[in-house]
Amino acid sequence: MASRTATKDIITLRGSSAIVSEFFGYAANSILYNRGVYPEETFAKVKKYGLPMLLTQDEGVKTFIANLTAQLSKWLESGKLQRVVLVIMSKATNEVLERWNFSIETDNEVLEKGVAREKSDKEIMREIQAIMRQIASSITYLPCLDEPCVFDVLAYTDKDVSVPFTWIESDPKLIDNPQMVKLHSFNTKIHKVDTLVSYKNDEWDEQ
Repeated sequence: MASRTATKDIITLRGSSAIVSEFFGYAANSILYNRGVYPEETFAKVKKYGLPMLLTQDEGVKTFIANLTAQLSKWLESGKLQRVVLVIMSKATNEVLERWNFSIETDNEVLEKGVAREKSDKEIMREIQAIMRQIASSITYLPCLDEPCVFDVLAYTDKDVSVPFTWIESDPKLIDNPQMVKLHSFNTKIHKVDTLVSYKNDEWDEQ
């Protein structure tokens, strides 16, 4: 009898870039919802990655995330993107409270030779599902954000990359002596994304 093997899907650089940039869009929405940066009623439920996901209906935020994912896709295709960080800050003081850090490794052989890789879509979806579940349960391991907050996105790219005028140079918006939680990673066989959240140490923890 022949053994059955899971079917693999052909992943191209463009296809992988689309998967990863789309992931960032959904992850950003999930973080903004689960961390209460915007009111619950401004989100609508959709199904994605086999999970109920929430997407902002705020036109300004929708446009921001759409423009962000389009730009990230271009940088991913050129292999110029190393990291994306979603930063949550106090609206009143601009103090950084959380940094959601997505580190990206790109397969150089794919960039240089244009080869494709094989990995099943289901496998990639399962890996993304695990990250989304951790974001959704973030309220259980992160301190409560009990003040109005705003967010920003930082992109770490190669020095020679062309930057749209809508992006500006920024400091890294670091947190002093942060606590950190490492989340799951996912891998398209072309891009590997590692996820980590760092957050401000609660004073109570130090007593």
